[in-house]
Amino acid sequence: MAAKKVRLRDQVISLPAYVPGARPRGTMNEKLSSNENPYPPLSRVVAAVSDAAADLNRYPDMLAGELVEAIAAMFGLDVDQVVVGNGSVAVLESILAALCERGDEVVYPWRSFEAYPIAVAVAGATGVPVPLLPDGRHDVDAMIAAITPRTKAVLLCSPNNPTGPALTDAEVRRILAALPPDVMVLLDEAYIEFVRTQDEDEPVADGVAILREDPRLVLLRTFSKAYGLAGLRVGFALGRSRLVSGFRATSTPFGVNALAQVAALESLRAHDQLMERVDAIVDERERVVAGLRAQGWDIPEAQGNFVWFPVGDEAGVLARAFAESGVLVRPFAGDGVRVSIGEREANDIVLAVAAEFRGSAI
Repeated sequence: MAAKKVRLRDQVISLPAYVPGARPRGTMNEKLSSNENPYPPLSRVVAAVSDAAADLNRYPDMLAGELVEAIAAMFGLDVDQVVVGNGSVAVLESILAALCERGDEVVYPWRSFEAYPIAVAVAGATGVPVPLLPDGRHDVDAMIAAITPRTKAVLLCSPNNPTGPALTDAEVRRILAALPPDVMVLLDEAYIEFVRTQDEDEPVADGVAILREDPRLVLLRTFSKAYGLAGLRVGFALGRSRLVSGFRATSTPFGVNALAQVAALESLRAHDQLMERVDAIVDERERVVAGLRAQGWDIPEAQGNFVWFPVGDEAGVLARAFAESGVLVRPFAGDGVRVSIGEREANDIVLAVAAEFRGSAI
């Protein structure tokens, strides 16, 4: 009798691997591959975490009540409109688990955040990737055209990771207007704090304002980027209370550890100081973008804490050129290279390597 084997779900077997940003080795000491905040945590945040470590034998608050209250207060929402999790990816997984059944479809832009196709497949749904426009923006018309009777949700990323452009208010509202009343829109705003635009005719989408008007919209946010807490993993979603209660039901109990809760709460208290750091990162981003465009690079609108080199099949070659100069970046095979904004010295190396590469390519 032939031995039987335990078999995993076909969707799990075929899952694409999430590729993390490369980590420094040897003399490589400039890590610009993971969109991390280059500033270390504030001393008051470190002190709060250190104090909280004395109680590590205790379970954390399962619902992170104090943190949820602080987040709700910041956005002028009720506490039952906020759910937190172990990073925004875990929150996304909880949302899709609460929403999707086998046969459902989730539409998302591509290329975009690598976790999207993985989270959709784990939830048992079918992903419907929609290619971006040549300038790295969402193809809103194509996304609307991709909607079918099986569509359960549409994922949007603003600013889009890894290309950089942010969705306008008109684009988000047009998508919502075109969707059936039972289709959810998840707007991932992981980098929203870095957005700066002067275009009064096409303002960037105000997710919180749209959320107040349309019950189908759910926002995803994170403490990893602007707040500099990537090592502690705290994300959250904002939505209507009826939906959020379902997201909480599918969340991992005690999903946000005690130290992460303390760090996030203290970071909210230091919001203004942290946003000054964000302003400094944005200033560096603008300097880098201006420098690259002056070299002749076609850099898309950069609204996150990173820039995008749309070099197609040359992605691996450009990434190696950066690595040889001691800078780790994130290549996406066949599409391009994403480079996080770091400290000025690291950014200067990026500009120098880019200029040399550009010159050799002409």
